Amino acid sequence: MTETPATPTAPAAPAAGPSAAALAWTVRDTPIGPLLLAATERGLVTVVFHADGPTVRRSLARLAGRLGVEPVRGDGDPVPAEAARQLDAYFRGELREFSVPLDWSLTSGFNGRVLRVLAESVPYGSVVGYRTLADRVGEPGAARAVGVAMGSNPLPVVVPCHRVVESDGGIGGFGGGLETKRALLALEGVLPAPLF
Repeated sequence: MTETPATPTAPAAPAAGPSAAALAWTVRDTPIGPLLLAATERGLVTVVFHADGPTVRRSLARLAGRLGVEPVRGDGDPVPAEAARQLDAYFRGELREFSVPLDWSLTSGFNGRVLRVLAESVPYGSVVGYRTLADRVGEPGAARAVGVAMGSNPLPVVVPCHRVVESDGGIGGFGGGLETKRALLALEGVLPAPLF
């Protein structure tokens, strides 16, 4: 897997100063399509699916507004580079647990608690139901709220919201699209690989 050669221009970054490199980003080509990877000094802060030009521009503008710093292209920045290396290994079937540092600043409250429990308790090759995950967070009956938390996950794939399924065996929803969710679950051996 290689970097996508043509990526859009990010919003202009300040010419100098400590915040100039505070939000580094890159786009990585993967078997599920290009992913935008952005990191702060604390760690990977977001992964965005379908990272074509317009999606990257919108996502970077939104990040700049939420974090108060201008994003800069950071292909050599250590965190996006490490995230890209780990994603490559994951898609080759060689990595089962991500260790890239994470910046959780884009999530908080109930959603943040759910995503942290998910990251800590649902390993590669397994799935969990929305209701079961709500129970693990200590909020029985909050299965729908767990679904909302999955939809707001700023770190998909790395924080594996694709591993959350319906209690009746249905695949459930997924922000990256159901085909992407199926492909990730097939990669991890949970579902058969798609025929086409």
